[in-house]
Amino acid sequence: MPQQKDIVKIAIQMPGAYPQLIQLDQKKPLSAVIKEVCDRWNLQGPDNYALQYADGVQTYITESNRLDIKNGSILRLTKAPGRCAEDLFKGIQSSDSGVRCDSLKQLASLSTDVTFAQEFISRNGHTLLVKIVEDTNEPPLIMTHTLMGFMELMDHGIVSWENLSLVFIKKIASFVNAKAMDASIQQVALAMLESMVQSSSSLFRHVMQEVTLERLISHLQVINQQIQTKAMALLMALLQTAGDEDRQELFDFLSKKNLRQYIYKDIIHSSSTVGDEMAHYLYVLQSLSLNQLEPRMRTPLDSYSQDQRETLHGLRQAAFETESESSLSHERRRSLCAKEFKKLGFSTNSNPGQDLNRTPPGLLALDTMAYFSSRYPDAFSRFVLENSSREDKHECPFARSSIQLTLTLCEILRIGEPPSETGSHYHPIFFSQDRLLDELFCICIQLLNKTWKEMRATQEDFDKVMQVVREQITRTLSSKPTSLELFKNKVNALNYSEILKLRQTERLHQEETLAPPVLELKERLKPELLELIRQQRLNRLCHGTLFRKISSRRRQDKLWYCRLSPNHKMLHYGDVDEEAEMPSIEALQEKIPVADIKSLLTGKDCPHMKENKGKQTKEVLDLAFTITYDVEEYSLNFIASSRTDFCLWTDGLSVLLGRDMSSECMRSELEILLSMEIKLRLLDLENVPIPDRAPAVPNPPSNFNFCYDFSQAEQ
Repeated sequence: MPQQKDIVKIAIQMPGAYPQLIQLDQKKPLSAVIKEVCDRWNLQGPDNYALQYADGVQTYITESNRLDIKNGSILRLTKAPGRCAEDLFKGIQSSDSGVRCDSLKQLASLSTDVTFAQEFISRNGHTLLVKIVEDTNEPPLIMTHTLMGFMELMDHGIVSWENLSLVFIKKIASFVNAKAMDASIQQVALAMLESMVQSSSSLFRHVMQEVTLERLISHLQVINQQIQTKAMALLMALLQTAGDEDRQELFDFLSKKNLRQYIYKDIIHSSSTVGDEMAHYLYVLQSLSLNQLEPRMRTPLDSYSQDQRETLHGLRQAAFETESESSLSHERRRSLCAKEFKKLGFSTNSNPGQDLNRTPPGLLALDTMAYFSSRYPDAFSRFVLENSSREDKHECPFARSSIQLTLTLCEILRIGEPPSETGSHYHPIFFSQDRLLDELFCICIQLLNKTWKEMRATQEDFDKVMQVVREQITRTLSSKPTSLELFKNKVNALNYSEILKLRQTERLHQEETLAPPVLELKERLKPELLELIRQQRLNRLCHGTLFRKISSRRRQDKLWYCRLSPNHKMLHYGDVDEEAEMPSIEALQEKIPVADIKSLLTGKDCPHMKENKGKQTKEVLDLAFTITYDVEEYSLNFIASSRTDFCLWTDGLSVLLGRDMSSECMRSELEILLSMEIKLRLLDLENVPIPDRAPAVPNPPSNFNFCYDFSQAEQ
């Protein structure tokens, strides 16, 4: 007799027949189970049938995935995948265009299932699709279904993209290069080229040769957001796959073609909001572009380089108008240079290059100083002369400040960090300027001088000033200014006194008096407020959240939804479309009993983080969590879209498991609620009369007809 844990209670449907409720023995061969089901409905040839999920993603049941079937699942008896593949293989070759169109449309739908894909590919169905693309000029609708079906088949990784012929690649590229082409075809063609580029360096070369980059840039200027996004995805795939030399050539070409201006005008300032996927690609472009500065940032000054020495002395000569140095003796000239370098703010007067040996910022600090002196000579001279002539120990050292400010900007802009797979934090201001770092430096070095004077700082206060300047920059950038002028106005308005006010306000929000009676009141209020947070977390889980699956080959179109049942007994989840709103519980085909959940794992302890050890960034690790169930044999892996969602879900799952909530969001919300409650309890009641005795209780009413009797309604 099979053990209870091997039995799953399910329902099986078939059009035109009464559903069967069976107890599926997971130890029994699937072919035997299908035969029993067919016998009950008097169906001949059980080999021609298969089981698949009736709801959501209608995956075929196989021996490899049958253990995923849960109690209460609804399955459907349907045509076997091999038979489906055979029928569609014939239908695609039909002389009737209507039959071909319907077959290809059905193929595009069924190809998302790996079992069907294996059957179709085993019949060389994918080569048939390649032949259709290469040799025929089908109507747009048929070609769209063909490309979509082929894309879904290739997405399973059964066949390598490298097996494709150059003729096929040229045909796909021609769809992208064409000026008059159906948008649906171009959308799929762009996605296919992206997958090719990510597959191998040889395909990268072929795509680079065939795709017209000017046409790719023109796709970013259309109104269709899907085309824009797919074109941007291909462009980022080309940049990320390219070697250093190829990437530099690409950037030079894109700069000549004004890519930045098109993005700024047609994407950032378009009438539509920037979607999550496009935001990711803008972040990637920003990261890759800024990382071009990394070699300069990692390179110290070479004292034997004539160009670098000339640049360094050019700073001194731009700041101080001196008499002709050629007429001076060697010792006199050395003494004068050392004195002027000291006025410039270098710590080593005789050899100022030593200040630029630290990496980062390395030569990047020299570049920013040279740019400031040549681009804004008046502001540069004013800064240096104003501080070099002071004798009250309040002078702001230009060189030291510039080196530290360059390092601060590198850290804020994350220069040198590879782009994250899930990052989407881009600065609109980046796309408004060709030389963002240099222009930001020019504004911020003048801001630093202004803040230095407002703080009446001395050399001992240097680190404090830099902390304030960093705060001024980060606060201003967080407001996402769209132009350099807007950034300049905002950052200058955020003076030292404003920073102090903001800090004081934040401190008042965070701090509470530590008087013993108040601390005792806090402890009494905590249980009630914690229960309020628990209920909010459970309500959030009942509402559900959209999660994104991370794939190295295709980042898009991989979404799933998870939500808790209203009675808090089941966790429902399943794949959804990107355009879908909050799906109903019935639409989510998978479920896990809360009682079966054994543990909650986070970060590097999660199975999906261990599998990709070394490949995941800290950002992804901080958003990953997993629940294990059924005696830790199974797990459900999550990657939250934000830290807030991570906190909400880990707290909610902890509540379901009977554990204490531990997220930073919970602690922050508890402090806010406690602060509000304490302030309400400690309100100043001046001029509010408080009676000495409690007010008298009024007499009861003559009847209670206005009161609803719930007990009678329940009966």
